[in-house]
Amino acid sequence: MRVYKSGLFSGLAHNHVITAPLSAAMLDMAQRTVSLTFNVADMRVVDLEGSESEHQEIDVTMKGPKVLDAAQFPAISFRSTRVDETGPQHYKVTGELKLHGQSHEISFPVVLTEGVYKGSLMLKQTDFGITPVRIAGGTVRVKDEIEISFEIVPR
Repeated sequence: MRVYKSGLFSGLAHNHVITAPLSAAMLDMAQRTVSLTFNVADMRVVDLEGSESEHQEIDVTMKGPKVLDAAQFPAISFRSTRVDETGPQHYKVTGELKLHGQSHEISFPVVLTEGVYKGSLMLKQTDFGITPVRIAGGTVRVKDEIEISFEIVPR
């Protein structure tokens, strides 16, 4: 996951890279169904920029009540309602994403390359009731849109 900076003094901040390992998954291409779950507590800041203490501070904010609120919403889940083949090894996946206590239908492209399903999509935090973080009176802030990229290797 990539979270980007904005604002008048955004040059003083940096973008964030977050990893979110799967805690549960079910992929059945014969039935064309996908189910994924991520524990918010397992998400990690893995920025190349910044110190370890800055990463820890970002991690605490991300999981805290101002953003993902892991205490109240400990998991993020996705369950497909439809998987359409759009070309050889190309799919459009549609389903319900549960994030921050809200469920929304999303669709995104997926490509199967060398046994690995890869895809990406953009989400707006505000669509899920999350107010993007602002510091220094809003002169540095997190953009509303976040990029989610994934690779899934079936077993």
